[in-house]
Amino acid sequence: MPESEYIIAEKICYHCGDAVEETSYIFDDHKFCCLGCQTVYQILQENNLHSYYKYNTHPGKSQKMQKEDLSYLDEPNIVAKLVDYQDDTMAMMTFYIPAIHCSSCIWLLEHLYKLNPAVQSSQVDFMKKQASITFRRDEITLRGLVSLLHHIGYDPKITLQDVVKESKKINQKGLVAKITVAGFCFGNSMMISFPEYFGMAAFEQQYAAFFGYMNLAFGIPVLVYSASEYFKSAWHSLKQKQLNLDVPLALGIFVLFFRSAFEILTQTGAGFIDTLCSLVFFILIGKWVQQRTYHYISFERDYRSYFPVAVTVLGESGDRPTQIADLKVGDRILIRNNEIVPADAILLKGVASIDFSFVTGESRPVDKVMGEIIYAGGRQIGEAIEMEVVKPVSQSHLTKLWNNEHFKTYAKKFNTFVGFISKYFTIGLLTIALLAAIFWATGGQVDKAWAAFTAVLIIACPCALALTSPFTLSAALSIFDKNKLYIKNTSAIEQMAAIDTVVFDKTGTISSPNAATMYFDGQFSALDKKLIFSVCRNSNHPLSREIIKWVGEDETLGIEDYEEVVGKGQSARYGDYDIQIGSASFVGVQQTNIEGSVVYVKINNEIRGSFTLEQSWRKGLNEVVVSLTKKDYELHLISGDNERRAETLRMIFPTDSNLLFNQNPKDKLLKIDDWQQKGKKVCMFGDGLNDAGALKKADIGIAVSDDINNFSPGCDAILDGVSFHKLPQFFAFSKDAVKVIKMSFVISLLYNIIGLSFAVQGTMSPLFAAILMPSSTFTIISFTSLMVRWYAKRRKLMNND
Repeated sequence: MPESEYIIAEKICYHCGDAVEETSYIFDDHKFCCLGCQTVYQILQENNLHSYYKYNTHPGKSQKMQKEDLSYLDEPNIVAKLVDYQDDTMAMMTFYIPAIHCSSCIWLLEHLYKLNPAVQSSQVDFMKKQASITFRRDEITLRGLVSLLHHIGYDPKITLQDVVKESKKINQKGLVAKITVAGFCFGNSMMISFPEYFGMAAFEQQYAAFFGYMNLAFGIPVLVYSASEYFKSAWHSLKQKQLNLDVPLALGIFVLFFRSAFEILTQTGAGFIDTLCSLVFFILIGKWVQQRTYHYISFERDYRSYFPVAVTVLGESGDRPTQIADLKVGDRILIRNNEIVPADAILLKGVASIDFSFVTGESRPVDKVMGEIIYAGGRQIGEAIEMEVVKPVSQSHLTKLWNNEHFKTYAKKFNTFVGFISKYFTIGLLTIALLAAIFWATGGQVDKAWAAFTAVLIIACPCALALTSPFTLSAALSIFDKNKLYIKNTSAIEQMAAIDTVVFDKTGTISSPNAATMYFDGQFSALDKKLIFSVCRNSNHPLSREIIKWVGEDETLGIEDYEEVVGKGQSARYGDYDIQIGSASFVGVQQTNIEGSVVYVKINNEIRGSFTLEQSWRKGLNEVVVSLTKKDYELHLISGDNERRAETLRMIFPTDSNLLFNQNPKDKLLKIDDWQQKGKKVCMFGDGLNDAGALKKADIGIAVSDDINNFSPGCDAILDGVSFHKLPQFFAFSKDAVKVIKMSFVISLLYNIIGLSFAVQGTMSPLFAAILMPSSTFTIISFTSLMVRWYAKRRKLMNND
């Protein structure tokens, strides 16, 4: 056909697929319904992004609608409320984009940097229809970025709460429509095929051809509409020279239709259209259940489970620790040295030097002035600051930051194993199908060859293999969350199951800050008391918090030059007073054999006295140690404290345990590395701030929290102190979760082996194969959910008892 005739024949828009009017726009031999669609096409072509149209046919969105006025995005106050983070040079924002619907959308949105170099990175969450975009605000404004999204047809929905509200929903309208069409065609096709099943009388025989054509008519919408996503996925995979799990499925559907059409049109048989409709209907039902389950788990994780971390809220009745789940807009909060800012807030008091490495990956501290907004995820370096919350806590945002690439320290081993299985699954499946077909065809049984080939492609359900790990571990995550152990991601559960060595810090980890007793030996004046309170108020160390409790609420003095040396002490200046509070070596005195943890107070080079903390061990420490020892875990203690409680601890810990004292943060890190070099899988329990390096170095690092903000992005989990006695149950349950994965994997494997043994013989009807295939998906989801709950009940983790 000549090019000009091709252009005239083209009746739909090349970009969006809408009908083209007579006065159409033509560019590069393609028709467009409006100037907007043509412009998007030109922009993509000019920026070498033409691959967008390769992945899906007409993947774009119509540009006919009038664009909204974006002038409000020029207002700095509005921008500050919308973005997740911004500084002088860069900004980050999460957009809710309803138009995201296919692989082409993901591909284009993650290549925005090619359209505008000011876009540093973009990441799409397909299930939530969200795009997180980082851009250089000195080169493109937020309005400019939104305009760019408008130009390419991905209009974001911008209101302060829409991202949270919309992502709570799950948009399955398209999938439900495809299920409806497949179900309608399946029912009618079955009804028309009944005479064929039960044998036709002479009267019915004359209508056989008509019934066949009707069946074929019902099969066409199922093929081109309901099953379209499988063909798109398979085609995209083949173009990338890969074989994903949809390839055999798409091939099976196509072969069924082709074979049926051939038989009906040549009047050599009734075809298998009813089987085709049932196959597509059942696999779409399986996909619907899978998405609903995944969304429920995701919703639970993002909006109902909160970090067991508290922040200090300032009120007229005094300071009070408040869980971040209960933090409200307008609350005045205190952020101490090394603490994470849990929500966007305005700086009201103090000198703020914020490390945003948790957000941006860059550790350069950024100075903030009073009245300036500080974004969630920043860490205060220096003295305590007071802030007012201006935006609700976003659990989803904090979880996303926690899983940032900067803090990933290990690979998802089991997922790699499933990936390995999936890689060879398709090749193996196609090989079996071809061998079965060739075997029967060479024997002259062509019908059996067709039946064997299609049945093999349909019966070997890849979905079950892919579902075993994510569904089991996601269900386990929710159990851990309810028991106040908040784990970073599913990979950490598998890592926890592999642990053979457990290392504890002492102060604030195995000792209970709520049952400790503080003594003071010395004398100080009313001013000294104010100075001690004002300095210790800036630190989140367990000993500083105990000193604050002992001293009581007092006037906060405007100290200067505050500095905290991790594991040693803190210093500051107030007028003519130089204050040092810390260990004997920090203040420069000789250590004495006093029982307990000792903190010295030195003002203007004079020792005013010392605080002694008599620690009590956490509830169930003896039972935890005995239980873990019985299960062959190696137990060790690494503490920055002195050896004065060593004899007591030796009575608690096994005789072969290493009890190491006077260890600085670097010593702890090196010791963990030493154990790892010996092939040990190490789990470290410690203070999220003071043990941050050791927690990150360990195979799994767990920060222990007691109504405090000691969250460290380097850790893999946060344990509420009240659940410390459940540690043996947690370790056992992580092993149970991995056990469930292996059991469900064996079940799916047995299902495939049994199904294939019938399929290769050509004795299994494709209809039964179509029913059995999604049943494995239901089986795996049900089995993993029930088994995880059963193991949780067995470990007494279901009712927080």
